[in-house]
Amino acid sequence: MHISEAASLIASAGQWLDARGWAPATAGNYSIRLDPWHIAITVSGRHKGRLTVADVMLVDYDGRPTDPRRPSAETPLHVVMYRLDPSVGAVVHTHSVHSTVLGLESDRRGALELKGYELLKAFPGISTHDTIVSVPIFDNTQDMVSLAGSVTERWKNAPYPGYLIRGHGLYTWGTTMEEALRFVETFEFLFACELVRRNLRR
Repeated sequence: MHISEAASLIASAGQWLDARGWAPATAGNYSIRLDPWHIAITVSGRHKGRLTVADVMLVDYDGRPTDPRRPSAETPLHVVMYRLDPSVGAVVHTHSVHSTVLGLESDRRGALELKGYELLKAFPGISTHDTIVSVPIFDNTQDMVSLAGSVTERWKNAPYPGYLIRGHGLYTWGTTMEEALRFVETFEFLFACELVRRNLRR
């Protein structure tokens, strides 16, 4: 994929997510695998609803920028997914109310269990609602290299379709940007259902 195409897809993703309230202000970051050497990723500090192709830059698979601009501070969390799974073509990080709150409210076992929902079948390899998807929850930190290491260690035990960072939001990915955005939408529906269920139990 050419950088211009990737930048256009990333800018469109930011506008789509912002319109749904899932990427307020400068929150969030998005990337696309370009080739075996480069990743296209959002420049740090840009309003995601106003992204243009000029707000996307290149980094290598060590997260090093190819121009003087500063990529997202969370670049290591993108790089690690491309390294862990060769099928990953795009990574999306959002800051919705639901994902932020659930990351804080879920118990300290380090995972949010989603079970019994028909929409779980939207995730790869799931063919029935009668299953459990365990969404890891990692403690928030400004040390992205350390957090990327925790993501890797958890992945070695069992791959997962996305994860939460406490008080921070959701990371998910897909083979394409379109698929990654579909998984964001899936997670957001499931998170909303989970919060409604929790309120009904009170």
